[in-house]
Amino acid sequence: MLDKKYDHIKVEEGKYASWVKHNYFKAGDLTKEAFSIVIPPPNVTGKLHLGHAWDTTLQDIIIRYKKMDGYDALWLPGMDHAAIATEVKVVDRLKKEGINKRDLGREGFLSKAWEWKDEYAKTIRSQWAKLGLALDYSRERFTLDEGLNDAVNEVFVKYYNEGIIYRGERIINWDPVQKTALSNEEVIYKDIPGAFYHIKYFIEGSDKYLEVATTRPETLFGDTAVAVNPDDDRYNKLIGKNVILPIVNKPIPIVGDPHADIEFGTGVVKITPAHDPNDFEVGNRHNLERIVVMNEDATMNSNAGKYAGMDRFECRDALIRDLKEEGLLIKIEEMTHSVGHSERTGVMVEPYLSKQWFVNMKELSKNVLENQKDKDNKVNFIPERFEKILTNWMSDCHDWCISRQLWWGHQIPAWYKGDKVYVGKESPKEEGWTRDEDVLDTWFSSALWPFSTLGWPNKTDDLDRYFPNDVLVTGYDIIFFWVCRMVFQSLKLTGKRPFKDCLIHGLIRDKEGRKMSKSLGNGVDPMDVIDNYGADSLRWFITTNSAPGQDLRYDEDKVKSTWNFINKIWNASRYVLMNTEDLKEIDLSNLTSSDKWILTKLNKTIKSVRKNMDKYDFNVVGNELYKFIWEDFCDTYIEYSKVSSDNISTKSCLILVLTDIIKMLHPFMPYVTDEIYNSLPVKDSENIILSSYPKYNKDMIYKEDEKEIDILIEVISKLRNLKADNNIPKGFGLINKFEEEYKDIMLKY
Repeated sequence: MLDKKYDHIKVEEGKYASWVKHNYFKAGDLTKEAFSIVIPPPNVTGKLHLGHAWDTTLQDIIIRYKKMDGYDALWLPGMDHAAIATEVKVVDRLKKEGINKRDLGREGFLSKAWEWKDEYAKTIRSQWAKLGLALDYSRERFTLDEGLNDAVNEVFVKYYNEGIIYRGERIINWDPVQKTALSNEEVIYKDIPGAFYHIKYFIEGSDKYLEVATTRPETLFGDTAVAVNPDDDRYNKLIGKNVILPIVNKPIPIVGDPHADIEFGTGVVKITPAHDPNDFEVGNRHNLERIVVMNEDATMNSNAGKYAGMDRFECRDALIRDLKEEGLLIKIEEMTHSVGHSERTGVMVEPYLSKQWFVNMKELSKNVLENQKDKDNKVNFIPERFEKILTNWMSDCHDWCISRQLWWGHQIPAWYKGDKVYVGKESPKEEGWTRDEDVLDTWFSSALWPFSTLGWPNKTDDLDRYFPNDVLVTGYDIIFFWVCRMVFQSLKLTGKRPFKDCLIHGLIRDKEGRKMSKSLGNGVDPMDVIDNYGADSLRWFITTNSAPGQDLRYDEDKVKSTWNFINKIWNASRYVLMNTEDLKEIDLSNLTSSDKWILTKLNKTIKSVRKNMDKYDFNVVGNELYKFIWEDFCDTYIEYSKVSSDNISTKSCLILVLTDIIKMLHPFMPYVTDEIYNSLPVKDSENIILSSYPKYNKDMIYKEDEKEIDILIEVISKLRNLKADNNIPKGFGLINKFEEEYKDIMLKY
């Protein structure tokens, strides 16, 4: 029997460990149809946040539903090494201990990084447990484990041999704090105060000058040309002449190039091929020298002359003072502009000429765009509108810089000996080769996640059975980061889409609609919510209060109301169980009209719930279940059942309906439904997750009885409203007499 009072702490305590112990989450029943999800691996950089709770609970709902519906359902867990994010965290911890990364050496540092990983992996697993996630831990993976490292090396070598991966000198985003390259997706743009500095570039042999406006005057030392548009009548006669580079006092050419916009600014652009991606392309077209003027830490190098050793911004200030003193500064035009910052360190990134490894995206992007035209083999986005993010990104993607100047990650399988380069899964046998110290971008290994976790590149039973995955659940903010990469890698390497469906959710915001952040102090720890209200309350709230693709506003009052809803279910269950203790089997041979009414409502609910569960429309499911449970079952049927409480069929009906209710609720509320299920006098399995999800039964649709009872409910409702509207007191004559007679009629049903 259930306790008199619902206590979420008591109900949830110890259950998860029992589920895991009994292998309830383990996949592998070959007699059933397979269904698979691989978890978006959380970074081993800290605790899970509310967004993780939302994302993983959605997956848990799907996997529990599919298990109960007769599938061999696999939910594969794992975590991501998160190269730069983790390295930043470990370096910061070491600094606080007075330890320098370089002093430790690579192996010493990696030992500390693995200690970090083990610590935070333990924390993440404990949080998974608290949320109640039905993960198959026997198949847990990590993006740096031996098998996944083998997969990464396999891809790198294959792509290198096919010319898809290449090493080249190009402009990349550079993090001067972490001293590593970044991909475009690792750069966050912020609006900050800045200025256009208008500088005189005198025409060689003349007292005339060209006015050049720049936001980054400190790169002036790397200028190797100024560009004007060939169609600009103001300047096109100057093409082929030289200007004198200010401060440096050396001649550089005036080139004609469409990069110079006639309508923008002065129409004259300084060209710094080593410090600007557009200038890099201009430089290639005109065979210009590439002069790097900064060190890796964003201090000026020897090419900056007397400014060498200064920080880039210190140099800017000093240079502007000198230009002003020499009469070369025309004006400073203050403005606000969008500038890239490192996602992890927060520092302003520097466009920087560097030799890095790249992935040629031409073939890979083409594969994705062609595959999305195939309705039978495309990745189906839910909602459909998010497919545009995939196709738009693939239509305009640049070559992918995949090398990172870090130690934590998959070390690039390339070795150098003089000008020779060797790429292979095994190191060269001859002496004298030096391995590339860089590691691969985190997303390179994460892009292989749907199939590498199942054993690829080896041909395994799991890969054959569970790939492609059936669904991926993730937020819209990570589509171009991760989803796109999984799609093009999977199509290229396996010939198949990585997953059939891609369910997209939004972001969790605060009650006012603001993004949760440390700076605003509006973040919410999901573990605190669970302590206060239980995992079931949190799970129900975050998965039934937002439609697919929409943002969710966190509202503690709604979490409290969910707890009240669960308490309502608990009390109703106690009543049913107390009145059905003697029930040995289900007997529906003598149903009353009210029994038939609730069975009809139940089966209509089941039909609609299953339809929307299959569509991943959990907010609709939540609304339907809430209405059926609160209004139809608790407030109406339980009251009507009291008149026929000795009827074995009514008792059977109470248990049957309660059982189907908690089964439908189970994917959302695993803990409380497990507790109630274990107290049932009649049940179909040893545990609710092993039981069968309710199925629509057309033989339990009693249309006439449903109509009759619905009319009676409407009559009594209107009567009560009439009494309330007219302030009719208790015991008032004819109306109250009619109500009493009505009640007698009602109870017969």
